[in-house]
Amino acid sequence: MGKNKGKKVEAITPRDVDFARWYTDVISKTEMVDYAPVKGFMVIRPYGYAIWENIQKLYDAKFKATGHQNMYFPLLIPENMLQKEAEHVEGFAPEVAWVTEGGGKKLNERLAIRPTSETIICSMYSKWLNSYRQLPFLYNQWANVVRWEKTTRPFLRTSEFLWQEGHTLHETAEEAQEETMRMLGIYREVAEKDLAIPMVVGRKSESEKFAGAAATYTMEALMHDGQALQSGTSHNLGQHFTKAFDITYLDRNNEQQYPYHTSWGVSTRLIGGLIMVHGDDNGLVLPPHIAPIQVAIIPIAAHKPGVLDAAQDLKKRLEGRFKVTLDDSDNSPGWKFNQWEMKGVPIRIELGPRDLENNQCVLARRDNGEKIPASLDDIEGTVGDLLETIQQNLYDKALKAREEKTSTAENMDEFKQRLAENPGFVKANWCGDPACEDKIHEETGASCRCIPFDDEQEVIGDGSCVCCGKHADKMAYFARAY
Repeated sequence: MGKNKGKKVEAITPRDVDFARWYTDVISKTEMVDYAPVKGFMVIRPYGYAIWENIQKLYDAKFKATGHQNMYFPLLIPENMLQKEAEHVEGFAPEVAWVTEGGGKKLNERLAIRPTSETIICSMYSKWLNSYRQLPFLYNQWANVVRWEKTTRPFLRTSEFLWQEGHTLHETAEEAQEETMRMLGIYREVAEKDLAIPMVVGRKSESEKFAGAAATYTMEALMHDGQALQSGTSHNLGQHFTKAFDITYLDRNNEQQYPYHTSWGVSTRLIGGLIMVHGDDNGLVLPPHIAPIQVAIIPIAAHKPGVLDAAQDLKKRLEGRFKVTLDDSDNSPGWKFNQWEMKGVPIRIELGPRDLENNQCVLARRDNGEKIPASLDDIEGTVGDLLETIQQNLYDKALKAREEKTSTAENMDEFKQRLAENPGFVKANWCGDPACEDKIHEETGASCRCIPFDDEQEVIGDGSCVCCGKHADKMAYFARAY
């Protein structure tokens, strides 16, 4: 008898009992991540890293299709370089980790472990750029960064995380803005189409924007517990950094000019979003487009003649088109069902002696638990269609959940009531005064997640600011956030 024969998978804390405990149970019991020896750092295990690789492939293909090339820049940044852009260094100062010794000797100058790479990249761009003929610079790097966080949770906020950061230079302000919005659109497209996470997009408030940016644009997702998750940002940096780092070029009139600069990034935080948007009390629920394993084949009564052979044949048929595993271990079928369900595999295929007699198998959907008998004759087509159905259903479910957790408020009493009764997004008019933004945060814990674009704007009530009552030009999304 196998060591897990008859044993059930360990129970996961229900989401609505203790959401934080549920999250920790899921990431540990599915072996996505483990805690590193240094507090706030994480070890991403193979199953978690496979999800990141799939996300990475999807975004990387989009970047390359729009003309971007990958590069790699150093991890360490000289302190004098970080100091060149005052607003930027002030924004990151509390989170910077410093190297002060190397090779057993104290360094003459501290070296920052990159919290982000604008400064080191700009220092190189100033060496490389000479003429307008070289523009645009369309470069990206996949890397790690370190930000010394006070409170951490794997994937959501860790002192080290993996991400990509694009850094581009352009001749005109219009081209830079176009690039900023193009990349936000790519972020949203993959997040919604492949990760099945509906996003609210818009501009960050002045207090929430990236340190040194002219404008920051964001995509925001809503988690099951009603908290928002900033899931990707795209920054129009104007000429702040190009002037600070003396990046100049000869324009078409043979005059010296500063180019316009953008940067944009998504990170392993998206994995945290996937878990908290789609997961349930049984564990992960992974969208087929990014699932490391899309189909798990479970032979029933594998010791009976023909069952294991049929399961192996089925695996061979499917593995050319899908990511398939065959669980031929000696664990009980019930244990296997629970294990693959916990890991979020979109389809489980059950195949036993009776199924073979009827030339069929049973497809079990992870997203809704439905079991579907299916003929083995065109199983490839059936599985392909069902995976796309599951993908769409996960998006639709997430969108419905977000809409149910989105409310409107015309004044502060309503605002507080909405957050208390139905935690989630609160749409409210805002005059744009930072004092009102601060007051809302102080009294409710909610921050301005974004100001939606004009085509998604709406007027709440009589159009007055939710906080001060003065006329408000814009509606904004507010929420408590990770």
